[in-house]
Amino acid sequence: MAHAGKDRDSREARERARVYQARQTFHEGQNRRRTRDNLIAGIGGGLAIAAIVVVQTLFFTVGPGAPVPEPTPAPTSTTSNEPSPAPEQPEPAPDDSPSAEPSPTPTS
Repeated sequence: MAHAGKDRDSREARERARVYQARQTFHEGQNRRRTRDNLIAGIGGGLAIAAIVVVQTLFFTVGPGAPVPEPTPAPTSTTSNEPSPAPEQPEPAPDDSPSAEPSPTPTS
């Protein structure tokens, strides 16, 4: 009888060891897959950001978002002997700052 119990104990121990080993292998595989997936996602995200920057740059420098060049007026050469009119002097603007002495207020 003692012999049958020993075989059963050793068989259960082997089964526990097999299940434990399978679980360890499974978790190691999951960790490797997660690491690989994170690396692929990081590279993909970096490439997506780089592509967005390139497309935005091209859009605003070459594409329809580029500023339209305006023609610059060509310099005209005048050979007139008349003197150019003097620029008008602007009138001085009124000073809104308070003066040192108060002025009397007119009454009606």
